[in-house]
Amino acid sequence: MSDEAKKDGEDFASMFEAYEAEMQDNVRVGDKISGTVISIDGAGVFVGVGAKRDGVVAREELLDENGELTVAVGDTVDLYVVGMSGGEIKLSKAMGGRGGFEQLEQAKANDMPVEGKVTGLVKGGFSVQVMGKRAFCPVSQIDDRFVENPEEYVGKTLPFLIIKLEQGGRNLVVSRREILAREKAEAMTAFQEQVKVGDVVEGTVKRLADFGAFIEIIPGVEGLAHISELSWSRVDKPSEAVREGEVLPVKVLDIAPAKKGGMKISLSVKQAQQNPWETAGERFKAGDKVTGRVIRLADFGAFVEIAPGLEGLVHLSEMAHGRRVMKADEVVSAGQEVTVSIKDIDLERHRISLSIKDAEGDPWLELASTLSVGQEITGTAESFGKFGLFVTLLPGVTGLLPKSKLAQAPKEKREALERAKPGDQVTVFVDEIKPAERKITLGAGQSEEAQAEPKDWKKHAKAAGVEAPKGGGMNSLADKLAQAMRAKNGE
Repeated sequence: MSDEAKKDGEDFASMFEAYEAEMQDNVRVGDKISGTVISIDGAGVFVGVGAKRDGVVAREELLDENGELTVAVGDTVDLYVVGMSGGEIKLSKAMGGRGGFEQLEQAKANDMPVEGKVTGLVKGGFSVQVMGKRAFCPVSQIDDRFVENPEEYVGKTLPFLIIKLEQGGRNLVVSRREILAREKAEAMTAFQEQVKVGDVVEGTVKRLADFGAFIEIIPGVEGLAHISELSWSRVDKPSEAVREGEVLPVKVLDIAPAKKGGMKISLSVKQAQQNPWETAGERFKAGDKVTGRVIRLADFGAFVEIAPGLEGLVHLSEMAHGRRVMKADEVVSAGQEVTVSIKDIDLERHRISLSIKDAEGDPWLELASTLSVGQEITGTAESFGKFGLFVTLLPGVTGLLPKSKLAQAPKEKREALERAKPGDQVTVFVDEIKPAERKITLGAGQSEEAQAEPKDWKKHAKAAGVEAPKGGGMNSLADKLAQAMRAKNGE
């Protein structure tokens, strides 16, 4: 072998020794390392950690809530060294199993998460089993939000940080809140790199509040969709628009720093969908008759939703035929389904004018086929005024029972009609119909005295040789009576 070849061999040997020195296992249990995923098999994920040996983490630790693996070959992961045996460096997202006081000290010193199982509730917090020892977690440290139902944490195995370790491990206090804060900070950084205001992303409804819904848009990052942004329709409670666990598209409205740190993300469910007003002109036109739901009542009318996000107004003057409506609740109630006719659509101002009475048709036009003079009919007492009792006979058709007619009724019936309250059922007679004037005069029947009086007049007139009046008018009767009196006196 030549001297040059010998020298090259020595150089290679020294380089290899230097490489091996660099690749010595300079990691120890408790260290937090950042490595690259180099391979994945059925049970584990292998990570290059810059040592002679690769690290391995259980595959199940890197699954999401749907059982999907969250990493791929080439990804960088941050893990903790939890053991070194059998030619492997064991890695984990948190330290677990059984350990001594030294391991607990090591985990606390390195700010390393430990696994703990919440075993029960105690005064002020939770009892947690950590590495074979009993620990305490204050209720304020179990989560990064207000805890409404502490029982939901019992039985769960969660990662914790050791915040207090005294008396050889007998006084052990742990916290999960800081771990969640770190995870959120990392997730928020990734979120801000991927998403910007105006983007539409997929989210999962995590929980509902009176004022809206909290929606997770990437693992660990939640935003709030205010109740006014949940639907184009008017909703009184978030549960009317979305449900917990529902996956749906949302639009990012704003990303801003929160008062207590972190970021505040405002979302909209409805703006991720098409605005119904954009297609209203294609779907509806003036004259259409549609069915809608009464959303709310106002002093001047009722708002009716004819399609999700499309509301129109039925003015008081458009609620009923033949009578004056003073309040909307005289005709409709909130939540009621009604048939309405579209009078006008203003796409620019987002206004729709509706009519109930147009949809029902004018009942006075068909009155001849439903009512006749002399007919006995049961109606609904509407009001009692200075002119008499107003009675609703048919939808949109009201008649008046004058006081003079009421006075002629039999005593019992007269008293019953005088006591009638709005909404009571009453029986009356149709005395006169004037469709052109939209007037109906009603009667209540005559008393025996009133029925006998015309007969007496006829008896006197007959005795005097005068025919009874045929027209029934008072003036005609007076004339005939005067004629009879003159004949009697020989005039």
